[in-house]
Amino acid sequence: METLGSKIAYAVIVLAIIVCSVLAVTSRKILRAATYLLFALFATAAVYFQLDYEFLGGVQIAVYAGGIVVLVVFAILLTTHPGDNSERLKSRSRVLGLIAALATFGLGAFSLLNRCRDLSHSVPAGSNPDMHEIGAAMLSTNHGGYLLPFEAISVLLLACIIGGIVVARKR
Repeated sequence: METLGSKIAYAVIVLAIIVCSVLAVTSRKILRAATYLLFALFATAAVYFQLDYEFLGGVQIAVYAGGIVVLVVFAILLTTHPGDNSERLKSRSRVLGLIAALATFGLGAFSLLNRCRDLSHSVPAGSNPDMHEIGAAMLSTNHGGYLLPFEAISVLLLACIIGGIVVARKR
């Protein structure tokens, strides 16, 4: 049973995610944008903890807030002058960015709704998976398994590391 306090906490966390996400993409100072991204990722972890998904909350903090943001900050420090302002977008760039954002939102919403519909048939209501079930689902090759996306993300992170080394060597 949800209490009024948990609903208020959820609303505050969601508001923090929205505000920090908007500030991360609209800030003209790149290090400040990375800091807003860090706050948005911590707030996302808070949602996981509120839903009693301690494993996902811990992974969110360790991998994304800890690892990815550090990688982004290193890339920023290696490639730009952190105190400089980015240039303002031209109106054509804003329109194209808005179109791309709306298309991405539509595709993400469609994918999420289809995935939730598929999961609602396969997961019993009110179940809270333990670490063994999460690990088995992540490394499964069956329908609904996450082995391929898991490996794709590891290749993406490897490419980011190699790209950072190449950029650093050119300087």
